[in-house]
Amino acid sequence: MHKQALIIIHSGFEEVEAVTPIDLLTRAGVQVVPAALAERLEVTGKHGIVLQTSHHLDDVVSEPFDAVILPGGPGINGIRKHPIVCKLLEQQKAANRIIGCICAAPLLLLDAGLITNLRYTCFPGVRDELPEALQDPVVQDGTIITSRGPGTAIEFSLQLIRALIDEATADAVAESICWFR
Repeated sequence: MHKQALIIIHSGFEEVEAVTPIDLLTRAGVQVVPAALAERLEVTGKHGIVLQTSHHLDDVVSEPFDAVILPGGPGINGIRKHPIVCKLLEQQKAANRIIGCICAAPLLLLDAGLITNLRYTCFPGVRDELPEALQDPVVQDGTIITSRGPGTAIEFSLQLIRALIDEATADAVAESICWFR
């Protein structure tokens, strides 16, 4: 059975943090569903790069995904406390399924009430709201995987692969992209 991952694409997303998980998870055989949190399927990132999504979040939010992934970027501020996103994260956690948040996206874990007693990391610029964040590039605590920012997107994506599939698949994907860390 193939794994499915939902990646929520919001206006002002950090492009590397969205494209890297989409690419590496796809290489690992995960079906990735990029869903727009806006009216249009074309979503503009922080640096003006437009990403074509395949779905609107409203159309797929009730489907069970093995992982829900949120890229960061300044657009996070526009979706803070978004009721659909918070409910989706709560449901994902309750079902013991993977949640991946990179950069500023751990703020949404805070908004969804999922940060208490959680080991996590985040982008240094949001530590004022997330003072317990660790300095590690990637942190996994149970089914929640967090990462610091664009420079950690490959490590973040490989950890998602480890959690969804296994270490051997993550290693194979890392080797295929010449990632020898």
